[in-house]
Amino acid sequence: MDNHRSRPFWEQKALEEMTPGEWESLCDGCGRCCAHKLEDEGTGEIFSTSIACRLLDCHDCRCTDYPNRRYRVPDCLQMTPGLARTAPWLPASCAYRRVAEGRGLAWWHHLVSGDRETVHTAGISARGRMTPEQNVDPEALEDYIVDWTSEVAGDGEQ
Repeated sequence: MDNHRSRPFWEQKALEEMTPGEWESLCDGCGRCCAHKLEDEGTGEIFSTSIACRLLDCHDCRCTDYPNRRYRVPDCLQMTPGLARTAPWLPASCAYRRVAEGRGLAWWHHLVSGDRETVHTAGISARGRMTPEQNVDPEALEDYIVDWTSEVAGDGEQ
């Protein structure tokens, strides 16, 4: 038996070697990266909020117009291997970050569990914890700051 072939693609390939389909399938569907961020102009520090991008379905934690998201929301970031390795605002649970750090995927990830609902039932996703941007006074953004990065990754890891 070829042990290399029995391992899943995320354990065999570098992020840059993945096909577009493999790359996209890594998204765990937590919705946390679709939260608005605030930057402290003095320090450059980035803060996540619980305010959802207008395209995020806050129940499914999926983009409602993924193919056109960067056109409709010009500051939407395209996840890249570089961002996966360096973005301090990515939560520890993020599949892209986990794979970039060599931690593999958590038990609740759909590629492991076989079920896209597991991220929600495990309490990893932003389901029920995000407010659509349309419902927020732009002057109150600081009231919605959260720290997704320090939350437990769902398998005992931070």
